Amino acid sequence: MVTQGSSTRLATRPDLDTKTPQRQRGKDTFEMILATAGDLLSEVGFEKLTTNLVCERAGMTPPALYRYFPNKYALLTELAKRLMATQDAVVDRFMRNEAYGSRSLDEVVAWNIALRKELIRVTRAQPGGLWILRAIRSVPVLQEVRNDSRDKVLDLHVGHVAQIYPEVPIETLKAAVRLSEQMTYTAIEMLLEDPLLDEDRIVEEVSWMTAMYFLNLGSRPRIDPIAIDLGD
Repeated sequence: MVTQGSSTRLATRPDLDTKTPQRQRGKDTFEMILATAGDLLSEVGFEKLTTNLVCERAGMTPPALYRYFPNKYALLTELAKRLMATQDAVVDRFMRNEAYGSRSLDEVVAWNIALRKELIRVTRAQPGGLWILRAIRSVPVLQEVRNDSRDKVLDLHVGHVAQIYPEVPIETLKAAVRLSEQMTYTAIEMLLEDPLLDEDRIVEEVSWMTAMYFLNLGSRPRIDPIAIDLGD
């Protein structure tokens, strides 16, 4: 569930063909490599992460790693897919117990707070979670993972909200969901990057913004911008 933009440009698309093992021993090695890469991301960041560094930390040779991952982009892609899938599962679970409709404003805010806190928890629980978010934002090939996740959540969320606001145009609902999703993940990144922030306060404020925004979505009038004379 991350913003677009890129500080890293790749001349050609790297090989992302991850080879998933079938035997238990291979599966254990596969998981160990991913856990090691996630931990190293938290320590050195994306730019300094290399497959050689992962091999050194994992106590394995590069050929052994290349049996599963051809390069660090394949490693990051798998980590990103897992984080996005975990976050998407949280949203899906909460959407099955949707917050809007006949509930009070306080109940909607409480639902939003619980959703955001669970998203923060699962992101922190994943090795290298913050750096995976940063990589998704900055590496073009990883943005495809983000876009797939975004579209999946968009369809799920819009489907629920459309039942509550049948009079609101679908494009308005899509814009509203995209905006609320962006606010959620911006807040998550803020909290993960700055541990000195008051997490409860940030989560509560974002939840109030989102709850009040959606509860007024079906009744607000269309406002035309006014002309303001800014002078010369």
